[in-house]
Amino acid sequence: MAKKIVLAYSGGLDTSVLAAWLRETEKADVIALSIDVGQETDWDRLHRRAKEAQVADLKIVDAREEFSNDFCLKCLSAGALYENRYPLVSALSRPLISKLMVETAREYGADAVAHGCTGKGNDQVRFEVSCRALAPELEVLAPVRTWGFTRADSMAYAEKHGISIEQSKAKPYSIDDNLWGRAIECGALEDTWNPPPNDIWSLTEKDDSKATGEIVIGFERGRPVSLDGKIMPAHELIEALNKKVGPTGWGRLDMVENRRVGIKSRECYEAPGALALYLARAELESMCLERDLSVARRDLSPKFAQLTYDGLWFSPLREALDAFFANCDAVLDGEVRIALEPGRAYANGRRAPRSLYDYELATYEAEDTFRHTDSAGFVRLWGLATQVWSMKQGPASRGRNQ
Repeated sequence: MAKKIVLAYSGGLDTSVLAAWLRETEKADVIALSIDVGQETDWDRLHRRAKEAQVADLKIVDAREEFSNDFCLKCLSAGALYENRYPLVSALSRPLISKLMVETAREYGADAVAHGCTGKGNDQVRFEVSCRALAPELEVLAPVRTWGFTRADSMAYAEKHGISIEQSKAKPYSIDDNLWGRAIECGALEDTWNPPPNDIWSLTEKDDSKATGEIVIGFERGRPVSLDGKIMPAHELIEALNKKVGPTGWGRLDMVENRRVGIKSRECYEAPGALALYLARAELESMCLERDLSVARRDLSPKFAQLTYDGLWFSPLREALDAFFANCDAVLDGEVRIALEPGRAYANGRRAPRSLYDYELATYEAEDTFRHTDSAGFVRLWGLATQVWSMKQGPASRGRNQ
């Protein structure tokens, strides 16, 4: 039985109950670890509930900079979108939280870590696989999979143990958010025919007075470094983009996805800042990446997304893919201009000092330097195999043999 446990602690009712339950059932000291990755959190309530749950200690880590630089921007570098749509909002924070749980366990001399995930979701996989990859000697506890508490049970347990319960209507949705975006499920969304209710959106609430204009995103070696000419850290740039792009109402996703545990789930996401960065980077890549390299990068992007979604961030394949994408990034310096309109965001300008676009080769004006006479031989050789096939086995041979 564990003597000291590090608990991934959100400050909500469920993890507060879990903290008290672990202390009471496991007879262990519980270290509540809360990670700031840019989510909306009532930090005063978090402190209060941790104290009421009688945790041995509460540790809060501001990880926004590490999250943006070492996780969000690596996914951006890979062009990784799960099932070609989802920018991996929740999936990206889990390996970082796991890493910090392991570091905290070693700091406090803990012999176990714990999470509050159910047996139905993806996060249990991400936390447990990551923790075991980083610290296989640590026990990983997942009481919510077995304790059988309903929400009413949790509220009753909280009341019995002096953990405050706000007198408000339970929110119908399950929401996970960070600076990369928001993930929304449950409630009315569980009927796939229902349109997403308007009250689920936060980052993309439409404001026509702010929904038009242009922004310019600057990149150095593939990393976004500036917005409208202002240099800023990655986490501040992402937050600024959410505020700039969100009022257009663009950046929403409504999808049925395949969870790792084998079930389909209807999820809604809003990630205006992240998706604007994906849009801008794709434009820069179209200018700077050689054709075959660009094709190979697109082929590998889904694999990176799958590894991240499936909880295999700390794996040799993900690290190897990092090296490939970093090589691609070496030539990606430049700026992309994005136009903003109600419900739309699109690129309308791009420039890069190492662009492979050559005006004199591309133009049809007098400055054209392309040698058109070379094309006749190129086209003949390019189609030679098809021509021979047609003559010997295909349409031309069939007509001749009738």
